[in-house]
Amino acid sequence: MTRGARAGVLLGVTAAAVTAACIVPPIPQDPAYHRFAGTRALGGAANAWAVLSNLPFVLVGLRGLRQVLAAPVGTSAPFIEARERWPYALFFAGVALTGAGSAYYHWAPDNARLVWDRLPMTVGFMALLAAIVAERVSVTAGIVLLPALLVLGAGSLAYWYAGELGGAGDLRPYALVQFVPAALIPLMLWLFPARYTHGAYVVGVIAIYGAAKLFEALDAPIYSVGHLLSGHTLKHLTAALAAWWLLRGLDARRPAAAEERT
Repeated sequence: MTRGARAGVLLGVTAAAVTAACIVPPIPQDPAYHRFAGTRALGGAANAWAVLSNLPFVLVGLRGLRQVLAAPVGTSAPFIEARERWPYALFFAGVALTGAGSAYYHWAPDNARLVWDRLPMTVGFMALLAAIVAERVSVTAGIVLLPALLVLGAGSLAYWYAGELGGAGDLRPYALVQFVPAALIPLMLWLFPARYTHGAYVVGVIAIYGAAKLFEALDAPIYSVGHLLSGHTLKHLTAALAAWWLLRGLDARRPAAAEERT
């Protein structure tokens, strides 16, 4: 398959996802979403474990941001070009801010606070997508796409919340912000050659984050076993682990012996 054909596959998947989102009816925010299984208070803090379990996001995000900005650049360094740092820097900034935004939301869950939980997550999703585009498809394409992807991510939330205020919220664009990177990143890992070693770390990140989403879906059943930690609390801890795993991969990787420069 030629390079153009491989890029065409990515565009085709994206177009199919957007088309499907346009066909399905609007997706309103379920009010039951705000009712989590683990609501135990601790020291005056409501939903204590759901709040406190966001601390790893802050720690991993700040550590990652510092490491990425200080990482050396060159043919034997984690980044071949300095501009490749920026998507990862924004990713880890998004991780740190997710910790703050999610803690704020879980203290008193409602739609207005949910915006500040989801907004930094869109930064993380879009920045990671741009980072993988830069590494697998084209450095220039990844860097050029980065601001546009960030705007699209924020716009998906603005669209949803404006609709909620008008009584007709629609989560379809936000669903795309989560689904499209989840579909395109594995495809890029498969279709395009690696510029760096230790690409398996990204596969690990996908697998760990998949486990986090499973924990989220099983919030109440997990909490019913011992009534200690809820599935949503485990989701926070596991998603933070995924970010830490990516940080490990960045620290270990080096330029591949036969890289495809763009």
